[in-house]
Amino acid sequence: MLKDSFLKYLLLERNYSEKTILSYGIDLDEFEAYFKSVDEEFEFTSVDADVVRGWVLSLMDEGRAETTVNRKLSSLRSFYHYLLRQKLVAVDPVAKVVGPKKKKPLPVFVRDEAMNQLLDGFEFPQTFEGVRDKAMLEVFYSTGMRRAELITLRDEDVDFSALVIKVTGKRNKQRLIPFGDRLQEVLSAYLQERARFYSGECEAFFIRKSGVRLSPSSVNYIVKRYLSKVVTLKKKSPHVLRHTFATSMLNHQAELEAVKELLGHESLTTTEVYTHTTFEELKQVYEQAHPRA
Repeated sequence: MLKDSFLKYLLLERNYSEKTILSYGIDLDEFEAYFKSVDEEFEFTSVDADVVRGWVLSLMDEGRAETTVNRKLSSLRSFYHYLLRQKLVAVDPVAKVVGPKKKKPLPVFVRDEAMNQLLDGFEFPQTFEGVRDKAMLEVFYSTGMRRAELITLRDEDVDFSALVIKVTGKRNKQRLIPFGDRLQEVLSAYLQERARFYSGECEAFFIRKSGVRLSPSSVNYIVKRYLSKVVTLKKKSPHVLRHTFATSMLNHQAELEAVKELLGHESLTTTEVYTHTTFEELKQVYEQAHPRA
């Protein structure tokens, strides 16, 4: 049988694992069951692209994930490449069949109430680390800057008189982010606390007690530690706070173009993903509140 010779080829010539070969076999069995249900006379060598597309659609109708469907299509593609090389078929029926596009997951964000609970209701330790960590969280939430941008932030980048932070983003592109009185107070309190422990010139705005800048992993740990106190999200990272900033801005009527500039996105398309998030929220509110939803 064609299928058996293909699986034997995967084992002996391609050195595929037994588990992988089993998956290929299951995929081919499913495809065969489908085309036989369409026409008993069909064989692997006689099906065309329309039959393959029909199989893909049937898998989608069954609720299979896009990744699963594309993996099965990849198995079929490898099978027909093998048949072509063996001159067992003249045409590859999978060649012009495109699998389903994988949906991009919507950005994960923290709701305003949870952020207020953390920043206003939670008692941060009255230590250097506690004051610093709160200031960092406030910066992430109030500016939407990236983790790398916060780590490389310097004292001279923060203008307390103009209430503006100069951020150096990807490809050294700089942008200005305004901030309000609330963040000014928090940052001033941090600098006062920092001066108590380190009087020398600092290599970064946010540092350890020793004056050394924070590492990416330590920033991740700090954010995850504090977000865990108010949310049960699987992902609790600085980037989640960036998403939170953008979503909160749009939910409070900020213009998309303005949010794009604040985030440092080059394309408006990148920023538009946050409008999907806010629309999902709107949909949930509608479904919960409207009597005929």
